[in-house]
Amino acid sequence: MRIKICFVALGLLIFSALANGQTKAPDNWFNKDLTKDGVLGMSTEEAYAQLRAKGKKGKTIIVAVLDSGVDWKHEDLKDVMWTNPGEIPNDGKDNDGNGYVDDVHGWNFIGGPDGQNVEHETLELAREYGRLSKIYAAGNKTGNDKEYKYWLEVKTNFEEKRGELEAQVAMVNKFFKKAEDAFAQAAKALGKSKITPEDLPALKKLENNSLAEAIPVIEKCFSQEITPENLEEQKKEATEYFDGQLQYGMNPDFDSRKIVKDNYNDFSNRIYGNNDVTGPDASHGTHVAGIIAARRGNGVGMDGVAENVKIMAVRAVPDGDERDKDVANGIRYAVDNGACIINMSFGKGYSPNKEYVDDAVRYALAHDVLLVHAAGNDSEDNDADPNFPNDKFAKKGGLFKSKTAANWMEIGALSWKPGEKRPASFSNYGKKNVDLFSPGVAIYSTTPDNKYASFQGTSMASPAAAGVAAMLRSYFPDLSATQVKKIMMGSVVAQTGKVYKPGTQDLVEFSDLCTTGGVASASKAVDAAEKVKGKKVKKAKWRMAGEKAEKVKSVIP
Repeated sequence: MRIKICFVALGLLIFSALANGQTKAPDNWFNKDLTKDGVLGMSTEEAYAQLRAKGKKGKTIIVAVLDSGVDWKHEDLKDVMWTNPGEIPNDGKDNDGNGYVDDVHGWNFIGGPDGQNVEHETLELAREYGRLSKIYAAGNKTGNDKEYKYWLEVKTNFEEKRGELEAQVAMVNKFFKKAEDAFAQAAKALGKSKITPEDLPALKKLENNSLAEAIPVIEKCFSQEITPENLEEQKKEATEYFDGQLQYGMNPDFDSRKIVKDNYNDFSNRIYGNNDVTGPDASHGTHVAGIIAARRGNGVGMDGVAENVKIMAVRAVPDGDERDKDVANGIRYAVDNGACIINMSFGKGYSPNKEYVDDAVRYALAHDVLLVHAAGNDSEDNDADPNFPNDKFAKKGGLFKSKTAANWMEIGALSWKPGEKRPASFSNYGKKNVDLFSPGVAIYSTTPDNKYASFQGTSMASPAAAGVAAMLRSYFPDLSATQVKKIMMGSVVAQTGKVYKPGTQDLVEFSDLCTTGGVASASKAVDAAEKVKGKKVKKAKWRMAGEKAEKVKSVIP
């Protein structure tokens, strides 16, 4: 799920995977080095210096961005976009015979055959509420006891969330009315047309009964970068967000699938959608793609983490919760078309068809593909509250008998701030279920129409880590996906000292927040990779989604 708003409104806290980051972070900090630059980035430039000193040359690899869409014409991405060598652009034919017509730069699984695209989507909670309410409406207890208990959980959560959303709408409207009045009162008191943060000391000296209420509101606004100049724009964005949540996200009667026109319940059907990999809003996916591989050294915009990368765009993430079928098919498409890494900067709280996603994850493992996933932005413990998709298989079986996916990495978000504030305040965490942290606050990267912006979220941390993985797979091509994961986890910069547990003022050890207790390091990973002998892997055969794997003699370690 993608969210486009981040502000505090009288105690209402909304963290975002697509929010403007803090503006005082050092430029390009996610690529910098603590020793040389004084900021805990991933030491990307140091890693390249090491590689060049040893005369290493990289191999071109494909990284799939499973996301909202990518602006493949962007000035800093157009030269690094994957182009399907088997397709003749725009001839209306499936030249390479893979089932997808004109899939030149990837595929869009949330588009229709007539060229339309899904933009808004329900949350999975609303979809489950709508599905189960048809079975258990009016207290009708049919079906099995396990499902009925699940229905009661879904019903309670839906009604609570819907009620909270309606209350938030009222709170936001009240907040912006207070902000408008407070700015007007303050400007009048100082004899100015508009006030700035620099006017706060003067305001406090003039404090009276009316300003006593206005000043805290003004301080809260300025702390969230809400100013008299952008107040109306912020109000409009907030209103649109909450209206959209009521109209689409938490509306169980909304059906976006009419656009796609597939039989959603047929999970063996993989051929649907269209070739529009940009879609109606590619901000999130374009930003993610830039972090991984924006053209390095071209003097334009910014430098991504990895070179020698081609970005494959796979559109499957709407403004709402992605669907399990699209995630599963997006993974399979990327694997079948040569991606060796898939970045997945999305997540949700329910996954009713998880087994099909699991099957696709096993498919990726069988074909030596690394999956890198964002831990989530709810300041929650993923050990206690699962974030989907994840590396825990719902059912054992098939080719790999393990309970977890060895080719999966779960990434938390790091801030550029030192000391106790190193973990991003919004980041999910988990001593067992989050592997490591990487930069995810105030990350400057590409956005549509040749623009750039700073976003924050584990959505940004995941591609930062994926970029390091891409560097390793490019310069050490004999390493398997599971080896790359082990190398990255074993070469983190370990963090000592107490830090704030995200969303709280509780001090904990960094090792309580993730398995490794550390931060991704490109330079240390390169050092470690030099010492590891690559394993040539034999790719397994696999049937369609939902079917059991064929038995093979060799599997990927």
